[in-house]
Amino acid sequence: MIGSHVKAIASGVALLSTMTFAWSISGTVVTEAGEGIPQVDINTFNFGGFGTQSDALGNFALSSDGASALTQDLSRQVSVHYTGKVLTMEGLKAQTLKVAVMDALGKVVYDKEFREIYGSLTLDLNKVTGQRTSFLRITTNGSNSTYMLTAKGALLKEGDLLPMLMFAKAGFQSLNYQMQAENEAGVRIVMKVAAATGSSSSIVAGSSSSSRHHHGTSSSSITSSNPGPSQQSSSSVAPTSSETPATVTVDCSGKTAKVGDKQNMDVTVDGKKRTFIMHIPNAYKGDKPVPLVIDYHPIGGSGNGEFGSSPYKAKTDPEGVITLYPDGTSKPGGMGNGWNVGPCCSNDDDVKFSYAMIEKLKEIACIDPQRIYATGFSMGGGMSNHVACMMSDVFAAVAPAAMDLNKTNSAACKMARPISVINFRGTNDPVCRYQGGDSGFNDGLNFLGAEGTFRFWAEKNGCTGSPTKNSNGCDEYSNCQDGTKVVLCTKQGGGHDYGDASIGWPFLKQFTLPASFVK
Repeated sequence: MIGSHVKAIASGVALLSTMTFAWSISGTVVTEAGEGIPQVDINTFNFGGFGTQSDALGNFALSSDGASALTQDLSRQVSVHYTGKVLTMEGLKAQTLKVAVMDALGKVVYDKEFREIYGSLTLDLNKVTGQRTSFLRITTNGSNSTYMLTAKGALLKEGDLLPMLMFAKAGFQSLNYQMQAENEAGVRIVMKVAAATGSSSSIVAGSSSSSRHHHGTSSSSITSSNPGPSQQSSSSVAPTSSETPATVTVDCSGKTAKVGDKQNMDVTVDGKKRTFIMHIPNAYKGDKPVPLVIDYHPIGGSGNGEFGSSPYKAKTDPEGVITLYPDGTSKPGGMGNGWNVGPCCSNDDDVKFSYAMIEKLKEIACIDPQRIYATGFSMGGGMSNHVACMMSDVFAAVAPAAMDLNKTNSAACKMARPISVINFRGTNDPVCRYQGGDSGFNDGLNFLGAEGTFRFWAEKNGCTGSPTKNSNGCDEYSNCQDGTKVVLCTKQGGGHDYGDASIGWPFLKQFTLPASFVK
């Protein structure tokens, strides 16, 4: 239930824990001969919005939050004691510190913010913690650290996966580096000269010394308009569906799901247990059907990491929307947990897994089967594009970010019906290039590109005419079959970033699955 980085202690013994609310890494990029390589692009695969470039000597430094008060002193250890239901934190250095305690169902029983905390802070939690397990969340400048408190006084730290970095420069083989600790210095990255046949990837091991992260959300500014599907003629009227819109009646009685921040769930697929996090916000009452959003994590990530990073939860929670954060799986020689969207990056059937999660939620929660949506970042964006093609009989609409359709698998699907899609892309994305093509990591992924994916969806959905700019400044095909829409939000100069949920969620929730597809 708790992550692999959890450490337990006996009752009455204080835990000395490194409360690092961010990650940081520094080092040098060199050739095989040991010469520094300048202007190497360095970006994160699994944490949106972070990137840098090596200097003239090949030196680099990258961190998730250089402005955080606590991250300025990562080498220090902050002792966190929890005995007799009294919480004590010593060695603090924070401009803003927020402490929240939640019960096992996610109900907040204590929530308080402190300013200019230097030194120690003691809180008596006798009145807010019961005999059962509860959770402590400490937040500084938007970064979270989560602990589990037990009736015996033990304190457990819940860890997240660490960043995976990509090093890339023309003339050299692209290289992946998986961090092994939250704070790494003196890392030496050796890049090989690219072979004449193209680039490939290699993986180096991590070094030493503990990860929290932020997400970067992107606003949308638009590139020049894209040409419409070549086989389509211009039309001022969208094709209409022959089906009269209908609403499926959902009986909410007997549903057992309760409000809870992060509830660990699992389903069995092909004889294998697959895990995911279910989040039911306080606004969910269980008396009427609500939408469901599945949020897929990036390569090397986890459902827990996506839960903490995704910008969508802040938009959907007030409306009582249930959100799921599934865990991908890895395969030998891969880059960590990912999704089976082609030759990369898993051998498991993630479409079948997605169907199984949805069926599980229909059994236990009052969800609206006509309002099920998908989103995701990086490879999670690739997966949400993928399920739009493979599972249009279940998803009403999708909102991928930072990854396109893969030519060799996702784009070869046969759709059950037209489906609305909004993609968020950055023109300077170094991980999934805006123009598309081979990924450069010898993983078999070959992308249609942002505009190619845009045109693909327009053709699949029978859109006519040319795209126009909508009220958000995004390119949009609005004359499509069955009232669907296809949108591309491009951030000029944007990198490998999360999509803009303030645009994505309003787009998603305007679409419903036709009643004839509800089983």
